[in-house]
Amino acid sequence: MERDTATMDYDTWTGRDAYDVNGDKIGSIKDIYFDDVTGRPEWIEVKAGVFKGTRLAPLGGARVETGAGDAEERLRLGFDKDRVKGAPDMDIGDDHLSSEQERELYSYYGFNWDDRNDTDFGYGQKWDKQRFGLTHVPGPRGDVSRERQTQTPPEPDDAMTRSEEELRVSKQREQTGTGRLRKYVVTEQRQVTVPVEREEVRVERDPITSANRGAATSGPDISEAEHEVTLHEERPVVSKETVPKERVKLKKETVTDSETVTGDVRKEHIDVEGVEDAERRP
Repeated sequence: MERDTATMDYDTWTGRDAYDVNGDKIGSIKDIYFDDVTGRPEWIEVKAGVFKGTRLAPLGGARVETGAGDAEERLRLGFDKDRVKGAPDMDIGDDHLSSEQERELYSYYGFNWDDRNDTDFGYGQKWDKQRFGLTHVPGPRGDVSRERQTQTPPEPDDAMTRSEEELRVSKQREQTGTGRLRKYVVTEQRQVTVPVEREEVRVERDPITSANRGAATSGPDISEAEHEVTLHEERPVVSKETVPKERVKLKKETVTDSETVTGDVRKEHIDVEGVEDAERRP
């Protein structure tokens, strides 16, 4: 069986054990922190033997459970043990959390400080003034302290309050995947066509003329002789050079989509009896 944390008697909960969303024990509840302005309980300080020091965990999303075999009610938080264990270690001075410290905690647990509505209890739990017996209306957010608001019974009222539930949607940041660059080497075959030159022997026969007659008759009349010509040609020589081509990097972009959230809400109706022409609202 579960009931909402808004009905807890916080005076009796310090020293008890807190459990994570999976039902695993985290540690004992050392203190409970309330908002100085609104008086709302927002954080619990948990001391656990599995890690040094204490950590703060949000009461938003927490539930009080009781079972057939349980000797007392148990507080089950909305986060797992590892998330609470890895929470930032806060240096809390004068038993107060500063706005900067609370912003850091909100960011760590995946909630946006600026999206918060000051009339909400915890994360999306409706604030009920009569449950906590505050004599003032919640105002702007203040620092969170350990000091508890005094609970007083509500004064008799001759009016009836009609209430209704409203959907409150928060956002939690979750990891959905990992992008990675990996470089590897492949071998491909390339073909390059280059022009090459070579020398060939061609025989030319010139008739005897007055211009070359002297060179033709300069030797013996009849003799044996040899004449050689050296030939050359070009051949391709292949070498390789590493040349940078481009730079590749990963860049994250934030894309905004819209998702429709549906939930059932309850609202109260008030019927007026014994009054003629009374209007029924809503």
